[in-house]
Amino acid sequence: MVSKEFFEALADLETEKGINSEIFIEALRNALISAYKKQYEGGAGEVDVRINPEKNTIRCFTVKTAVEEVVDREKEISIAEAQLLKKSYKVGDLVYEEFAPKDFGRIAAQTAKQVILQKLHETERDNTLNEFSDKKDELMSGVVRKVDARNVYIELGKGQIEGVMLPQDQVPGEKYEVNDRIKVYVKNIKNGGRGAQVLVSRTSAGLVKRLFEEEVPEIKAGTVVIKSISREAGQRTKMAISSEDPQVDAVGACVGNKGARVNAVVSELGGEKVDIIQWSENPLEFIAKALSPAKVISVTQVDEKSAVAVVPDDKLSLAIGRDGQNARLAARLTGWKIDVKSESAAAKMEELHAAEAADKGEQESE
Repeated sequence: MVSKEFFEALADLETEKGINSEIFIEALRNALISAYKKQYEGGAGEVDVRINPEKNTIRCFTVKTAVEEVVDREKEISIAEAQLLKKSYKVGDLVYEEFAPKDFGRIAAQTAKQVILQKLHETERDNTLNEFSDKKDELMSGVVRKVDARNVYIELGKGQIEGVMLPQDQVPGEKYEVNDRIKVYVKNIKNGGRGAQVLVSRTSAGLVKRLFEEEVPEIKAGTVVIKSISREAGQRTKMAISSEDPQVDAVGACVGNKGARVNAVVSELGGEKVDIIQWSENPLEFIAKALSPAKVISVTQVDEKSAVAVVPDDKLSLAIGRDGQNARLAARLTGWKIDVKSESAAAKMEELHAAEAADKGEQESE
């Protein structure tokens, strides 16, 4: 088959869309083999397609093995018949015999169209992936385009890619409506069956970090450093920060004038509480600050990465928090196991230990 126009169109496609012609030709060859094999005598025989852009030709061949005695005519040819085609054939050789399939032009055109569309789709997907490859762990704005029973689908960037927010990445209590504009944290970028897909989150601690970077120039510049974040999305976040410059108040920078900066983040998080904690190299001091807003009387290390924090009796519930949330977030923030005790309970514990020590001393003296 000679089709000069077809190969000229292929060259134009390579120039306009950046599709490598060799990759395209190989994809077309495989697609034509599959299409012709279905048509060639019930699809049982082997078929080969040879595409030569230089000669503008597409040729089809049946492929059979030369044998002494034919058992399967779809896959075998007798050596006598093979040698009628070419005398040099011997037993075991693959014999290629050119044939013209029925509706050759229609099948070729239809198959080429499918391959072109597929390659265009793949190219656009790859280009989009390349464009978004540096967006992982970043903050992006998007528009909600679809909400189903489980997922929220968000149009990102210039509408070239779809962000998917899975159930575990949706904040409990937040409502997502079509056409809502929201900010999301890019968790991952992957090449899905439906095209390039971005997994985004509203529950990640990374979202809080990026929001503060956006609101606080000192964080963006590296003067104020976010050391750690613990979060229970929709309820409370604790963020530990420090300043690289003694002249810069890290907490004050994050709070902003009259709370403007922290309030902007809280607003974006739908009213979620945010505790900004001054990080300390001293882990016991850091633990005391992490239990904010409760006042801590003392923190004592029990063993490696384990401590007891003592708080005023009337601040115990505040230090522990509803369902243990405040203490739990403090533990995650510091990386320590924290046992929170009231002042009176700690005093009784000390009295008990003192009494036990005294009894032990008396027994040893006897």
